Amino acid sequence: MTTDEEKQEHTGRIAAIRGRVATSVSSYVHARYEPIRRILRAAIRIAAGLMVRIKHVEGQEYVPSSGPAILYSNHLAMIDPVIVIHVLPRNIVPLAKIEAFHYPVIGLFPRLWNVIPVRRGEVDRQALRACLAVLQAGEILWIAPEGTRRPSLLHPKDGMAYLAVRSGAPLVPTAIDGTPGYPALPFSRRWRQGGISVRFGRPFRFKVGERADRRQLTQMTVEAMYQLAALLPPERRGVFADLSKATQETIEWL
Repeated sequence: MTTDEEKQEHTGRIAAIRGRVATSVSSYVHARYEPIRRILRAAIRIAAGLMVRIKHVEGQEYVPSSGPAILYSNHLAMIDPVIVIHVLPRNIVPLAKIEAFHYPVIGLFPRLWNVIPVRRGEVDRQALRACLAVLQAGEILWIAPEGTRRPSLLHPKDGMAYLAVRSGAPLVPTAIDGTPGYPALPFSRRWRQGGISVRFGRPFRFKVGERADRRQLTQMTVEAMYQLAALLPPERRGVFADLSKATQETIEWL
């Protein structure tokens, strides 16, 4: 197969995935996906019990027991959203780069769970509409605002703030540490090096109205990221390391 043909085939696969997702979220019904998600959750529980070492979890009481919410977190490893699913009683709907749907074997999970595919490097309006549909259905959305895996925080995009303003959903900062190297076999070197910790922070909403401009969205994003940074160990805070610069002008605590 030539390079051009391979590109066309890849583009066709991506279009097919996005078409299926667009159809599924146009009339998003939570109950439609619950049976398969219950099966997948049981599989996650078994796999995590065997191949993941959870060291510490705190703040689950900050995650709403019902209704929409946006969990936003740092992103260290591919397993991050799976760990969040594992430690919470409620299901979440993660976002993932569209390429993840083509990974051998593990690419089945985002398809079956109905994860929202995202085109990185552009404003993906279809993904934004899908996110709003999930929130309008009263579900929890999981977002990594930076859009990619990083060992420490960098400046993110404003998509998270846009979704929060448009939907009115509360945000819950979620700090993840220790996921690189997992899953791993018990008593392996990675297992002995330490486990995974997850910290959920106090929920909040943004005060700014539904028609926030770019400057306001950026301010909201930065203020939200400082709340996330405060939950992380210092070496994970990156560009948000100086917590003395944190402001809360747009934040309304819940």
